[in-house]
Amino acid sequence: MSAFTVDLTNCEREPIHILGHVQSHGYLLAILPDTYSVVHASDNIVDLLGMPATDLLGKSIDTLFSGTELPASTVIELLNVGRRNHSWETINPQPVTLNDRTWNLIIHEYQGLIILEWESAGDERNTAINQQLIAQSLTEVQASRTLPDLLQNTAQRIKTIIGYDRVMVYQFSPDWHGHVVAEAKDDHLEPYLGLHYPASDIPRQARELYKINLVRLIADVGSTPSRILSIPDWPVDQPLDLTHSVLRAVSPIHIEYLKNMGVQASMSISLLYRGELWGLISCHNTTPRFVDYPARQAAKFVSQLLSSALEFRRSEEDKTNLLQYTQNAQRLHEQLLLTDDVARALTKFPVTALDVTNATGVALLFNDKIYQLGQTPSEAQLWELGQWLTTTNAETFLETNHLTSLYPPAEAFREVGAGMLAIALSRELKEYVLWFKPERIREVTWAGNPDKPVTVGGDGQLRLSPRKSFEAWTEIVRNTSNHWTETEIGTVVKLREDILQVLTKQANAIRMLNQRLQVAYEELDAFSYTVSHDLRTPLSSIRCYSEILLEEHGKDFDEDAQALFQKIIDSTERMRSLIRHILYYSRMGRTDLDTQSIDMRQLLEGIREELLVTAKGRSLQIEIGNTPPINADSTMALQLFTNLIGNAVKYTQHKTDAVVRINGQQTDDEVVYTIEDNGIGFDMKQAGKMFDLFKRLENARNYEGSGVGLAIVKRIINRHQGKIWFRSEPDRGATFSISFPAVPLV
Repeated sequence: MSAFTVDLTNCEREPIHILGHVQSHGYLLAILPDTYSVVHASDNIVDLLGMPATDLLGKSIDTLFSGTELPASTVIELLNVGRRNHSWETINPQPVTLNDRTWNLIIHEYQGLIILEWESAGDERNTAINQQLIAQSLTEVQASRTLPDLLQNTAQRIKTIIGYDRVMVYQFSPDWHGHVVAEAKDDHLEPYLGLHYPASDIPRQARELYKINLVRLIADVGSTPSRILSIPDWPVDQPLDLTHSVLRAVSPIHIEYLKNMGVQASMSISLLYRGELWGLISCHNTTPRFVDYPARQAAKFVSQLLSSALEFRRSEEDKTNLLQYTQNAQRLHEQLLLTDDVARALTKFPVTALDVTNATGVALLFNDKIYQLGQTPSEAQLWELGQWLTTTNAETFLETNHLTSLYPPAEAFREVGAGMLAIALSRELKEYVLWFKPERIREVTWAGNPDKPVTVGGDGQLRLSPRKSFEAWTEIVRNTSNHWTETEIGTVVKLREDILQVLTKQANAIRMLNQRLQVAYEELDAFSYTVSHDLRTPLSSIRCYSEILLEEHGKDFDEDAQALFQKIIDSTERMRSLIRHILYYSRMGRTDLDTQSIDMRQLLEGIREELLVTAKGRSLQIEIGNTPPINADSTMALQLFTNLIGNAVKYTQHKTDAVVRINGQQTDDEVVYTIEDNGIGFDMKQAGKMFDLFKRLENARNYEGSGVGLAIVKRIINRHQGKIWFRSEPDRGATFSISFPAVPLV
């Protein structure tokens, strides 16, 4: 960031509701509801009541009006009625006479205080005219003319009611910049219709006040505001809140802004849509001009008619789009339920995911595949976009009409995807549905350069100041699309729920299938265990009786008979070995783990000694390198390493100089052992069936074996939450690697 850091939020931080002043065309008192005694008074109240504000503070209402023609009892009765009804609407404005003039007394209650404000009463003859204008407005709204005509005629009626030089209807965009969409003005003024105003012209807290206090009058920007005095013991951190005041003073920044525009008086009336600010009716006058309370109320009523019309029209428009999108989304839901295939349901039927918004392209990132409809970024760009989405906070959806502001690489595909609406199906799996809208290049004419100039404040800080030039300033806006509507967003969020419902249903079905498989697997285990256990006894009997017959009566047999008996004995031995392995394999899933730290040097040397005895007469080296301990069930660990090293010894038996190397390595996360041999090796194309039960590789068929040993190894590894992998080439040996978690197993 540049060293010249500008405080961009100083306008938004300005406490414009507690500025401590009122506009000088009126007078203010704030009293306590219980005692009706004064706690705040505007400094200019002396002009109204003949007593300085400092003399009024702390006094009760009874004493304030003693020297005036307004009886205190009248004021007290008004206050009592208002408090009793919990409303001041029927009282305001209350005409009162003071100093031979008629004033409008306006009362409201806020934050524990009753606030009384006096301002001049206007000409009563205007009331009838204003009522006629209101009636005409009502007729016009009911006639349901086009929206531009409605806005234009409303501007004209407001101008007639308040008599200002210029009345504009100012519509906010989603980024809160404003656009003049209707204007009624005196002929000699330069037109502002069509101009745009940056969002910073009306900062956030001002917009919030416009939602609360719907009419705002600034009668004379050149007048000196009157300060508000408080009783001496009033806490300094509790200034009078003027949120609902009709006399609230104006921020100096806004005063300067209006002066720069050549405006001496202004009035703003809020236009709301569903409780949010849709726009303003902004009124300007080149000379100071006060608008009395009844006229302001008449203008407010016309604006409320317009707000209602806007709401009705928007609702009708939303209903039309909502009906279409909802019907299409319902079809998609039916397709999802029909096929249980998310990609097919969203992309292959007559109604697709493209039909639930006004997008021109949609992409589905699902199951490591991309499905595209309409105009979308390329597959490579979509993969990168999906990766980026996982880094955002978009848990449910993300919408933008200016994707490059969030994701700069999007500029490469702005012609098809300047705007994006995305729903997340699974952030972990990078699965999303993405809708795209193309770039809409716009020529925006601002009322002056929207970039506020930077000035140096008295404290040396750089700050933003009001614009001084409002000369039309045209800008070409790129990298943006049409906005996503609430209806579009609501529809795709609902679609997301439908998709997730189907996916959850599928996941539950898979889980139930897994449970059934698990039960079947356990039953098969039990069956294998039972069968193998029960076969051992008769098989031992066959072997035993064959050996007895051969030993005691062998001399009576001829050679062929002796060979047959020997084959019976050999076959029973092989079968015993197979049964022993199957029994062990089935026992893997039935026994509990008894994990402990194992002295691998001792375990491996024991295995080596046994294997070397068996391989007596061969040129065989079994080299043992590093032997870090592992945490494992000792019986299973012995079986595992015996099988792996035994295989290495077996498949090197035809080598002139057979070598088997065993080495262990400790890392932060795991202990890895490798068993490497220079035996027959195998083709890695057959690696897929390496650990299948009873599967033997092609070049191993001439070696004795049951096809169970590596299946046992794999099962032991799985039970220890470890891993096993290998690499090999035919006739160039094989290397098996196994890892165990470094932390003790629970």
